[in-house]
Amino acid sequence: MKPKTLILRTAGTNCDEETAYAFELAGAVAERVHLNRILENPRAMEQYQLLAIPGGFSYGDDIAAGRIFANQIVHHLRDALAAFIDAGKPVIGICNGFQVLIKTDLLPGPLAGQSGQTATLTNNDCGRFVDRWICLKPQSKRCIWTEGLADAGGLPIDLPVAHGEGKFVPRNDLVRPALWEQERVVFTYVKPDGSPAAGHFPENPNGSIDDIAGICDDSGLVLGLMPHPERFVRMLQHPAWTSRNRGSAGGDGAGLKLFFNAVRRAGQGVGAGI
Repeated sequence: MKPKTLILRTAGTNCDEETAYAFELAGAVAERVHLNRILENPRAMEQYQLLAIPGGFSYGDDIAAGRIFANQIVHHLRDALAAFIDAGKPVIGICNGFQVLIKTDLLPGPLAGQSGQTATLTNNDCGRFVDRWICLKPQSKRCIWTEGLADAGGLPIDLPVAHGEGKFVPRNDLVRPALWEQERVVFTYVKPDGSPAAGHFPENPNGSIDDIAGICDDSGLVLGLMPHPERFVRMLQHPAWTSRNRGSAGGDGAGLKLFFNAVRRAGQGVGAGI
């Protein structure tokens, strides 16, 4: 049976179709569902085995990126989402979805004896929206979404970014080292040769502390990242696909591995599927 993915969208979401396509390529069934339908019946989440909060500009980012969407979850879906994760079901937040998960306190979660929101995502240091391809280094063996990537020597992968509020900032100097010690840092921005971006633009497109591009929770089931893996699931989507793939449009993009990993985990008995 194929596991079912809930693609949770709302006003301003604009990456839901690409995210659904990525999950379908990875072997899941994906359903794009408006937040209002889940608010009417939170128990509807029980029929799904994966959850994705895709990118976009939810509610126009009028207050802050992801803030209104996050408030909806905190006040109306906190218990349903906690039960979803407790059941061992993978969750991903991409770009605006990462901003949502940060502002719900799901990511990174309690750290260094501190609770509440232990990190934030704020305006890019460059002061503008950045839309470009960047290099990432897989860092964590805790995260189920990136299984095998760090084991493979942490070779850099390419993914696109498109955001104006992507600078990751830990709450303080207690949270910062705890992220590394507990392997919560999943991806960092690097130069094309794999060396650290060291905060330099454009390799680090937003000025994130420690070049952090993505993190996970304590369980490793919940991943949030600013780059868009759903936008590189086919080699043809890469701007250098002709030189990298010897003129063939075939082959998987680097982002598809994340979805394969999660769908495989979801297929290992965390729900009925279809």
